[in-house]
Amino acid sequence: MMEMNKLISGMEWVYTHLRFSDVALALVGLFILSYLREKLLSKGGPVMWPVLGIIPLLAVNRHDLFAWCTRSVVRAGGTFHYRGVWFGGSYGVMTTNPANIEHILKTNFKNYPKGVYYRERFRDLLEDGIFNADDELWKEERRVAKTEMHSSRFLEHTFITMRDLVYQKLVPLMDKMSTSERVFDLQDVLLRFTFDNICISAFGVDPGSLDIDLSDIPFAKAFEEATEYTLSRFLMPPFVWKPMRFLGIGYERKLKEAVTIVHTFANKTVRERRNKIRKLKSLNDSSDLLSRLMQIEYEKEESTTKGNYYSDKYFREFCTSFIIAGRDTTSVALVWFFWLVQKHPEVEKRILNEIKEIRGKLATKETTDRFEAEELKEMVYLQAALTESLRLYPSVPMEMKQALEDDVLPDGTRIKKGARVYYSIFSTGRIESIWGGDCEDFKPERWIKEGRIVSGNQFKYVVFNAGPRLCVGKKFAYTQMKMVAAAILMKYSVKLVQGQGIVPKLTTTLYMKNGLRVTLKPRDW
Repeated sequence: MMEMNKLISGMEWVYTHLRFSDVALALVGLFILSYLREKLLSKGGPVMWPVLGIIPLLAVNRHDLFAWCTRSVVRAGGTFHYRGVWFGGSYGVMTTNPANIEHILKTNFKNYPKGVYYRERFRDLLEDGIFNADDELWKEERRVAKTEMHSSRFLEHTFITMRDLVYQKLVPLMDKMSTSERVFDLQDVLLRFTFDNICISAFGVDPGSLDIDLSDIPFAKAFEEATEYTLSRFLMPPFVWKPMRFLGIGYERKLKEAVTIVHTFANKTVRERRNKIRKLKSLNDSSDLLSRLMQIEYEKEESTTKGNYYSDKYFREFCTSFIIAGRDTTSVALVWFFWLVQKHPEVEKRILNEIKEIRGKLATKETTDRFEAEELKEMVYLQAALTESLRLYPSVPMEMKQALEDDVLPDGTRIKKGARVYYSIFSTGRIESIWGGDCEDFKPERWIKEGRIVSGNQFKYVVFNAGPRLCVGKKFAYTQMKMVAAAILMKYSVKLVQGQGIVPKLTTTLYMKNGLRVTLKPRDW
């Protein structure tokens, strides 16, 4: 009887394990068939893995993600579909096709807002500010910002404050670095400069982060941390970061602390300005953007009985949005520019010759180191070099929209409602069919024709966005970049420290991951 029981038990074990093997074999077969099906559907683009979608490819290529994206979109012919993990709700396309980009940013603009996915992740930091708003709210905020930023009074104010900051703080700091022959991180210095510049120009407040000792400024550090931690939400599914936010743990706790410091600074700035206008009954002696907006509000209040025309929250959102716009973008553009120029001495030589020629026109006048606005306008080759640098290393390497309804892009790609449509600005600058066989080369000459800057197709060159959302601060950005570049190059030869790894950092802004370590040598004219 015992032998019979053992025999039966053994047969049951074999049967059970055979069933398990059959199931496992069937699952493997299903996985392989699904993979082969996806490979056929990919049409040269990245193959979506069963269950996991694009996640394994992103993980494998995380250290070279922008270059991988470029290779993938080229193989796919300009556009490819993607999806995330099953039931994760992530699906859409990546494109570099200028016709598609024009369709998204202009032709069918209303169908492609930033969307809930984007706004939800930036909500804590940016709230309903201009860079996190859609529809009528965005239109109103853009109209107000554009009107004031393009006024002659504000343009004159920004130029003077910018020039003072360059020659009263940046140049003395560069002199100190040059005299001491100190190795320093140029990216850090430029970030400090643009941070102080936007705070002074837009809010009339000097944070002092560019002081000669380069001391840490809590608000500046908190702002950088807030943007970094916000990005983490794009790399994690909602069922991970939302509970972390609710429980106040991990990086969500740090994000909350950083946002609190940022908003405290903005609230203090707004409160002090409100108190000033209530006391003086006018801010007409101040030309910063915040003061001008409050003056407009005050004048409207005087003619109505509705109370504050703009809320304190509105002005707080204005402050955080403009710091994002003015701090990271131009500083990051400049650091890549200096790196490229040092790798291409012939470009540096032409820039210096242009500066010499322009300065030579002042031979009969009292000459100073400071550049006037008209001189900067004449620096055509310098602007071309900056434009070309941005083509290869755009400050914002990738943008995303979310489709409100089903659509079809000009190249025939079908878009489903709710799809996230990414367009890679970094990759677009490296597509041979768009820029020619020399698309990887640093050639400022491609932007000059008959001695003038050629603007080109804004949907091929999406560095400053395009369509209705075209950057309102583009002119400010070029003036700032040209002044800083000319001031430094005229006085110093920038020497790169050998052996440092120059790679982009995987963030919403194209920082150099390890900074840019340099030394300065006084230029012998």
